[in-house]
Formats: sequence, structure tokens, C-alpha cells
Amino acid sequence: MTDKTTETAILAGGCFWCIEAVFLEVEGVSAAQSGYIGGHVEAPTYEEVCSGDTGHAEAVKIDFDPRQIGFAELLDIFFAIHDPTTPNRQGNDVGTQYRSAIFTTSPEQDAIARAKIEALAFEGEFDAPIVTEIEPAATFWPAEPYHANYFARNGAQPYCRMVVGPKVAKFRSAFAGRRKGN
Repeated sequence: MTDKTTETAILAGGCFWCIEAVFLEVEGVSAAQSGYIGGHVEAPTYEEVCSGDTGHAEAVKIDFDPRQIGFAELLDIFFAIHDPTTPNRQGNDVGTQYRSAIFTTSPEQDAIARAKIEALAFEGEFDAPIVTEIEPAATFWPAEPYHANYFARNGAQPYCRMVVGPKVAKFRSAFAGRRKGN
């Protein structure tokens, strides 16, 4: 795709703690940062985004080395760890901030994302239509520092045990060969 050593992917699939926790473990990913994108308020706070009034999605900006892992492989992981068939919802989390979305950073990413969704739909991978939005990345607003590494720091909290932990476990099982250190 390119000879750059770092590319950026921005993915939204519900709670950003889940997406961040998984992608921090992926071989070839150098950083995963929670934040907000796709809304109409500048520099929104977590509380503002959670209100559902800003239009932002909770998302994760992922820096990766395309020589180690491709964008299509990142999407394979993304679609395995969240439900892309529920508009504005992931489990008990409801609102536009929890939508499934891919915020592309290049025309190549846009083409890959559209092809991936088309292939998943053709293969009947899900019981309902995929509602994942694809749009060009706009300004990504980093989340407040206390969100960084949230699962690693708060794994014993009920939400982490009930929601984040199962997604991380699913990734570890399904993509064991893609984990750092393997």
C-alpha cells in the first residue's frame, strides 16, 4: 500500500475503552488513543459526548506499521470485537456516541473499508445488515488523560469485567497470532 512506516486508522465501535484495550495488544500497533470524532463541537469533554448532543463518536486513533499489519487486518479485528449491526448501540450502551464507524485517513482506506463491509455482507457473516458508517476523518479530539489505558488500570471494575474483558478475551482467542509478543 505504501512505504510509510506509520499509518493511522480511526475506528469507533462502541465504548472506546474496549477498542483501545484490544488494539494496544495488536502486533504492529504502536499507539491506540481514545478520543472523539465526527461531531460538531470543538474539543468536547467526555460528559458532553456522553450526552449524545455533540454528534461525536467515541473512537480510537490507532497508529500502526503497515509493514507488520495491514489496514484490512485491523478491520478484521475490529469487526470481530464489536457488533456492526446495531445502529447507535453496543450492548447496553446506547446513543450516537456508540455508533460503529470507520473514519478513513486516505482514499485507500476508504476503498478497503467498503470492500471489507461488502465481503462481510456477501459472506453472511452477521445475522443483520452492517450499519458501520464510513466517512473521511475530521478532527480527532483526544479524550481526557484518565481514559488512557483504562482497562489495564481498571480491569477489576464491573464495567471492565462485564463489557471490556470479554471483548479482549475474544480478541486474544481469535487472533492469538496477532498479539504482541507472539
